[in-house]
Amino acid sequence: MKIRINGVDADIQPETEENVGEVLAALDTWLAGTGYRLSGLNIDGEILNSASIETCFGRSIDSIAILDISVVSVLCLYAESLVNILQDIDAYETADFAEKGPFLEQWKESPQARLLAEQSPELFIWAVKTFSGEGSGSQALRVLVAERIQELQDPAGEIGKTAPLVAEICARLEELPLDIQTGKDMRAAETVNAFSGIAEKIFRVFNVLKTGGFPVKEITVEDMPIATYITEFSTALQELLAAYQQHDTVLVGDIAEYEIAPRLRNLHSAIATAMVTAGTGP
Repeated sequence: MKIRINGVDADIQPETEENVGEVLAALDTWLAGTGYRLSGLNIDGEILNSASIETCFGRSIDSIAILDISVVSVLCLYAESLVNILQDIDAYETADFAEKGPFLEQWKESPQARLLAEQSPELFIWAVKTFSGEGSGSQALRVLVAERIQELQDPAGEIGKTAPLVAEICARLEELPLDIQTGKDMRAAETVNAFSGIAEKIFRVFNVLKTGGFPVKEITVEDMPIATYITEFSTALQELLAAYQQHDTVLVGDIAEYEIAPRLRNLHSAIATAMVTAGTGP
C-alpha cells in the first residue's frame, strides 16, 4: 500500500499496522507533534465522508493500493474556528429570549467550540460566560476574537504594535517598588494586570510563529536559546506570584523591577529582531 499526504508520496511504511484504523491512529499520533491534523481520506480514488469513514477502519491494508490522506495545519483550523465564532456572536445577538436559553449548550457541541477549548481555554471560558448571559457582553468577546484573528494573520504587525506598550509597562514595573512603598495600591494593581495582558499576547504570538514553522529555535535572548529563556522567565513569574500571595511587597517589587521588566523587554526585542531579520517584520 502506498501512502500519500496531500497528494505527495510519503516515505511511510506500515510496520505492525494491519488495517486502516491502525494506520490512521499511528499517523494521528505522529501528526500531533507537527502542528497538523487529519482532515480527509481517500482510498483508491474514493473520497470517504463522515458516514462512510468508520466502515473502512477495519479494512485490511493489503486490499488497498493507495491511501491518500489530507492534512491541514492547526493554525488554519483555529483561524477558521475564530471566524465561525464571530458568526456565532452574530447569531447570539440576534436570537430572541427563548433561543438564548439553549444557545450555550448547543454551541459547546460545535467544532469551533471544541477547538477553542483546546487551543485557547481562557477565550473559551470567556465565550461560555458570554453565551450564558454573563461576563462583559458579546461586544467584548468580539474584540478579543478579532484580536486573535489578527495575531494569526499578521504576527509581525502585532509584535510591532506591542513595542510601545512593552516599553510603558516595563517602566511601570520598574516603578512598582516605589508605588507599593507609597501606598499607590490601585496603580500597582493596574501595572500587574497590564503586564499580564501584554506578556500573554507576546507568548501567544510566539506560539503562532512556532506552530507556523518560523525558525524560533534560532532565536537567542542574552546568548540563551529562547526556549530556555522563556523557562527562566516562567520561573520568575512563579516567584512573583508566590511573593504576591505571601504579601511580601518588598520581594514583589524587587522581582518586578530586576527580573520581570528586563526579561519582558529582552524577550520582545529578540522576537521582533528575529522577524525583521527573517524579512517578516515591519
